[in-house]
Amino acid sequence: MEELTSIGVFLLALLVLLGSGVWVGLALLGVAYIGMELVTSRPPGDAMITTIWTSSSSWALTALPLFIWMGEILFRTRLSRDMFRGLSPWMARLPGGLMHTNIVGCTVFAAVSGSSAATLTTVGKILIGELRKRAYPETMIVGTLAGAATLGLLIPPSLTLIVYGVSINESITRLFMAGVIPGIVLASLFMGYVAVYSVVSKQYRPQPEAVISLREKLWRSRYLIPVLLLILLIIGSMYLGFATATEAAAFGVLGSLTLAAVQGSLSWKTFAESLMGATRISAMIAFILAGAAFLSLSMGFTGLPRALADLISGMELSRFELLMALLVFYIILGCFLDGISAVVLTMSVVEPMIRQAGIDVIWFGIFIVIVIEMAQITPPVGFNLFVLQGMTQYEMNFIARAAFPMFLIMVAMVFLLIAFPELAVWLPQNMRAGPGG
Repeated sequence: MEELTSIGVFLLALLVLLGSGVWVGLALLGVAYIGMELVTSRPPGDAMITTIWTSSSSWALTALPLFIWMGEILFRTRLSRDMFRGLSPWMARLPGGLMHTNIVGCTVFAAVSGSSAATLTTVGKILIGELRKRAYPETMIVGTLAGAATLGLLIPPSLTLIVYGVSINESITRLFMAGVIPGIVLASLFMGYVAVYSVVSKQYRPQPEAVISLREKLWRSRYLIPVLLLILLIIGSMYLGFATATEAAAFGVLGSLTLAAVQGSLSWKTFAESLMGATRISAMIAFILAGAAFLSLSMGFTGLPRALADLISGMELSRFELLMALLVFYIILGCFLDGISAVVLTMSVVEPMIRQAGIDVIWFGIFIVIVIEMAQITPPVGFNLFVLQGMTQYEMNFIARAAFPMFLIMVAMVFLLIAFPELAVWLPQNMRAGPGG
């Protein structure tokens, strides 16, 4: 009964603060402060200062602002235009044609940005216009872009995986490696859907592309060389054990600055804009993490996480049933919170559950990121939907309907991950041991 009262107080305080428009980080700090006042005699202010300092001094967290800065730099380059030039000759002859450039372009940019919003904006600002000129169906243009952009959360360097790793004190590098194969598989499922739709739909009648020789295709592929080298630098250095996630992030920043300079996109103005953009996003995420750390401490004093874990254990749910319950829980939560907030808000409660159920925390990180990807394209707070609305001026209902098939594909990916856990754990188990972190 006491635990239920504590749950009620925490939920009521959180709903009141979030509902009143308070920032998520500030709302988490407020709820934690109330909890400390109710359940312990320890001074809340002293506990808050200590906890925030401890959580903010994590070395693994250093990778976060570096990867964000890298994405901000690349956002200001000609990367999306060059990707279209290099990819379109190879995609044109596939079933579905140039619609695949949406998916492959997002997959490639996700591997150097770490952000769903940055992926969507950078790729969309070029590809939407190019696909419209060729008379591709609007629902497919919008839907595939909304779905494929979420790969920025899964394929390394993923900002959400960094936050998850910091929250549970797990290796960021191992989590990054775990996201590679599921990210490629999910992108392949999206491409498979496009291929099938192009065959069965009578509305799929784009303008045919001119046939070009293999030599010309190879020549145009030179536009892909810079970004592919950047991907190899980041992911390859981590997989081969040459660099930690933080060191790979530093390499990525240097590589993106070099790429911007070579393209002629680097100036003092764009440098300052990228730095300030990265600072704003990093500060926002750090504030949310600080609030979550204090909330975790406060909930620890109540005994709430352990009580809930014991409650779930007493229900004798199978591993599959527990995962289905968490799937529904995070889909609902994602309708109202962004992905990073959903992770940090729930990890103090969910982590004991999954560890007690014997679920691999690396595998679960990929599971939760895929589910959070769904939240990016589900109303009312699907962030990708808002970004697309600003880019296309369509009604939210139209964008949500266009993205719904991608949502179903992600659900299928969750079941695929459950059936074949090796998709997420094989690479981390077989990567070379590196210098930690």
